[in-house]
Amino acid sequence: MNWKKWIFRVVFNLLFVGALYTTATNISNVSANDLKLWLTEDHEAVSLKSNSLEIRKTVLNQKSLNEQQPNQQYISNASTGAAATLEETIDVTKYPSTTVIATGYTAGAESTGKTPEHPGYGITYSGIEVKRDLYSTIAADLDVFPIGTILFIPGYGYGVVADKGSAIKGNKIDLYYHTVDDVYNEWGKQTVDVYVIEEGNGTLTEEQFHEWNNDEALQVFRKDIIKN
Repeated sequence: MNWKKWIFRVVFNLLFVGALYTTATNISNVSANDLKLWLTEDHEAVSLKSNSLEIRKTVLNQKSLNEQQPNQQYISNASTGAAATLEETIDVTKYPSTTVIATGYTAGAESTGKTPEHPGYGITYSGIEVKRDLYSTIAADLDVFPIGTILFIPGYGYGVVADKGSAIKGNKIDLYYHTVDDVYNEWGKQTVDVYVIEEGNGTLTEEQFHEWNNDEALQVFRKDIIKN
């Protein structure tokens, strides 16, 4: 008759659990459905909190990337090696240098004694016309810098010896400008180290001068020099 005892125990346990549940719900006013709903809401709350943290993390990462972008772009631009000024296009340290006193001159009577009516107005000793360009005409002592010598003058650019002057002796050069105002406003008188890019052979032609000034690699800097 052991099976009767077993059935009795099962029924007794079920009644005990039912009574315990009834007592608990009466005391707490919480039903099984309420408990299920509470557990579901708590799980959703945890999920929302987790999602919120993920969203916040994503936003912070995106903000960090946005803040870093300008620096990355700057580095990218720097790595291209693009020159910002004419002086950055050349490594002057590999050329011989000499210190000179540099002044400015114009084609007018104040510098050459010639007026626009003079047949030789604006014509240099080499035979080419004065010019302020990527490669500008300059005057020098021809015993120091022969005609056709190309100098790089910091703050001025490339100068080609095309002229001479009675007051230009020794380590002195004269840089061509369009007007007297340009001479005073842009240069004046300076002691400067110039770099001998190429020594001239005593001759200079308009064709050579034109070719140098139309070097495609340097055209981006031309507008900064040519004003007229």
